Amino acid sequence: MPFINSKVNFPLTEDNKETLKTELGKIITLFPGKSESHLMINLDDDCKMYFAGKNDFRMAIIEVKVFGAVNESASDKVTAAITQLYSKTLDISPDKIYVKYEPCNVWGMGGYNF
Repeated sequence: MPFINSKVNFPLTEDNKETLKTELGKIITLFPGKSESHLMINLDDDCKMYFAGKNDFRMAIIEVKVFGAVNESASDKVTAAITQLYSKTLDISPDKIYVKYEPCNVWGMGGYNF
C-alpha cells in the first residue's frame, strides 16, 4: 500500500509525468514486499516552494508512505534511486531534492483497514 507524493516547483511535461510514474513503480520494489500493483502516486507540479528562502531554482520533495515499518536499508536505496531519477529526468540538483519517509500502521482500502 505505498503512496508517493511528489512536489516540484515548475511545470512537468506529460513525458516527465510518464517517466516518473513508470520509474517510481520500479523503485518502490526496492522495499521488501512492495510492488507497483498497490502503488498510488501523486505528481504535484508548479508548487510555490522555497528552499533557503529562495525559489529561483528547481527543487523537489518526495514523500514515501508505506504500510508498516520503513526498512532503513531499503530506504537508503530508494533515496538514491529517487534522487538519481529526479536529477536526471527533471534537471534538479541532488542537494535540492528531499525524500521523506512515513510509516503507517493503519491503512484502509476497499472499505476496510489492514
